[in-house]
Amino acid sequence: MNKKITELFNIEYPIIQAGMIWVSGYKLAAAVSNAGGLGLIGAGSMYPDVLREHIQKCKKATDKPFGVNVPMLYPNIEEIIQIIIEEKVPIVFTSAGNPKTWTSHLKEHGITVVHVVSSVKFALKAEAAGVDAIVAEGFEAGGHNGREETTTFTLIPMVKQKLKIPVIAAGGIATGRGMLAAEVLGADGVQIGSRFAASEESSAHINFKNTIVETEDGDTHLTLKELAPVRLIKNKFYNDVQELYKNNPSVEEIKELLGRARAKKGMFEGDLEEGELEIGQIAGMIQDILPAADILKNIVSEYNEVKAEMF
Repeated sequence: MNKKITELFNIEYPIIQAGMIWVSGYKLAAAVSNAGGLGLIGAGSMYPDVLREHIQKCKKATDKPFGVNVPMLYPNIEEIIQIIIEEKVPIVFTSAGNPKTWTSHLKEHGITVVHVVSSVKFALKAEAAGVDAIVAEGFEAGGHNGREETTTFTLIPMVKQKLKIPVIAAGGIATGRGMLAAEVLGADGVQIGSRFAASEESSAHINFKNTIVETEDGDTHLTLKELAPVRLIKNKFYNDVQELYKNNPSVEEIKELLGRARAKKGMFEGDLEEGELEIGQIAGMIQDILPAADILKNIVSEYNEVKAEMF
């Protein structure tokens, strides 16, 4: 396996568990880190005091490196950054914002910084901002996404061609075969979200986990681009959004339908009708709910087996 990412983060395998909102608490992050990958706590759905609690619990649950994912569009960003520095978190993944804003400040405190992008343009801006690596995420991914709808298979080689820093592939990867394909395209490592959302340690509601397992090809769609593009499982809420679009709604009307805490309602509280259910297209390949360590072990095992067969 490529050593750029394992050496950058001081981990065994170049596999990063995505810091997903309402899914990636300290239990999942610690489990992935203990198994040899890099676990990320998802700060986007946490109040600052809750984030601090998760960081402290993660420190007790693992002696391996872990990180925090920080969507910069969320409120309390300054307080969140300060907590990360105070708690001496070694790695931060930033997303949904300008990497120039916090990269140098974090690096001044000895923190390794990675930024999530959906295009070559933003990858170059992230590299210029001084990040240590980037996550190039294709539109197959779940959660908040890029507006360009560039697929992982086209995005990775285009980004790799332009950048000098390590590239981590994300979007549509949940297996060893997917990991190997990303590597062949030029990725130095992979970030995996949906597969870990359906893990025993995921903080997602069991209703949502079971729905992930039941999801098939074509059951998700990228929508709400006027606000922040998000890939959703098609349920009642999703259908309500599509009905609203028939009337060419204003941004204010879309916000009114979305309301508040819609993602929490779906993924954390388990409301499968009115909740927002964010997941990637790869959910169609997820057939079970497993311990995070087993998921990582299966990915590495399949990667090694397929690579040996093909090369």
